[in-house]
Amino acid sequence: MSRQIESVAVVGCGTMGAGIAAASAAAGCRVLMLDISTEAVERGLAIVDEADHHLVSTGLFDPTFATEGDLAKIADYDWVCEAIVEDLDTKRRLFEVLEPFRAEGSVISSNTSGIPLRDISAGLPDQFRADVAITHFFNPVKVMKLFELVPGEDTNAEVVAAFSHFGASRLGKGVVNAKDTVNFIGNRIGCFFMLSGLHLAKPFLADGMSQETVDAVLGQPIGLPPTGLYGLIDLIGLDVMDLVGKNLATNLPAGDTGLAYTAFPPAEQGMLDRGQLGRKSGGGFGRVQKLDDGSRKKETFDLTNEKWRDATDPDLAGVPGDLGEVLFADTPQGSLAWQVFGGTLRYAAGLVPEIADDVVNIDRAIRWGFNWVHGPFEMLDSLGPQRVIGKIEKEGGELPAMLAVLKDTEAGSFYRADGSEYLGRDGQWHPTPPET
Repeated sequence: MSRQIESVAVVGCGTMGAGIAAASAAAGCRVLMLDISTEAVERGLAIVDEADHHLVSTGLFDPTFATEGDLAKIADYDWVCEAIVEDLDTKRRLFEVLEPFRAEGSVISSNTSGIPLRDISAGLPDQFRADVAITHFFNPVKVMKLFELVPGEDTNAEVVAAFSHFGASRLGKGVVNAKDTVNFIGNRIGCFFMLSGLHLAKPFLADGMSQETVDAVLGQPIGLPPTGLYGLIDLIGLDVMDLVGKNLATNLPAGDTGLAYTAFPPAEQGMLDRGQLGRKSGGGFGRVQKLDDGSRKKETFDLTNEKWRDATDPDLAGVPGDLGEVLFADTPQGSLAWQVFGGTLRYAAGLVPEIADDVVNIDRAIRWGFNWVHGPFEMLDSLGPQRVIGKIEKEGGELPAMLAVLKDTEAGSFYRADGSEYLGRDGQWHPTPPET
């Protein structure tokens, strides 16, 4: 491999940029951290382990790009990572300014969570287009394993190899190969689960199901973290989900199922409008109140009457104990799980080869990025794909692409031989690549 990454310049010291800088310094790399103010740089530097501070240099750049500031310092670094605000025009302007300072042979990337690379690189110099990729980490960077690597049509194979090697060998990440589509792999599927869930849960809430029950059903019984639906969005923030929805609305292909869920329902939109965003704002769908006697009280923002109430215990009487069996339960909880989680599995099964060439990269992205026990296709194997196919067909639904492939080839699963082989879009079995 002719390209090596031994030093990293991070432009933008917010949560993600600082996390990338901290992980790179912990891996023994020289690191440059640049932002628009001393305060921003200091906040970012605080995320870096003190023992690694000797590896880190800092600097400033002009947010209007009228002057170069310390941007010329990137000439001394192998990898230039952009991690600024999620705004296409701002990112493009920054790359235009950075390109003349970049060293020959260096690689450059954006840590965008969903803006297509083709939009970022359109009209930029040929050398930039050859050296650029998207390197999307999940927060917190030092903890989360997922590293989505997204090359463009013109990205040099050596650049892809350099990022892949550095991510796996130096940072210890799980590298998945994604395509240059909106929100890539992890957020395309994970955010579909959340945004569709807000809409699909409404009839169940109207029939008396509590939000606590919704979260409990859409958590451990299906192999997802206990935050469930509302708790996960509280952790991420409604403002972030709003930006995700708008990006999806602009960039999803025509006919995509996700287009129906890109805008919030009225109650959730009202929460966003008044700044009731989640944990970051002191409360979203839930909050914890500290009482005068020092005790704490959990409260839930009831979406049916849009008022705060005491939190209640979930009703899991209609939830079987075995993993995923709730999807087949003839109960309100089972119907909820089938519509929201089952709908997400069906959505994922229709995205090969649009967002990734195989089921393996999709499964790894969801396990590593969202902490599911199984990725979508692994979960379908656990449930029994034929059972899922039978339920879809009984309802008169259309089989998504990979379930149709499985049915046509009469395969019993998406993986076989202890996971050493996977079923491809071509209906053939292929060796499962080792985890990186």
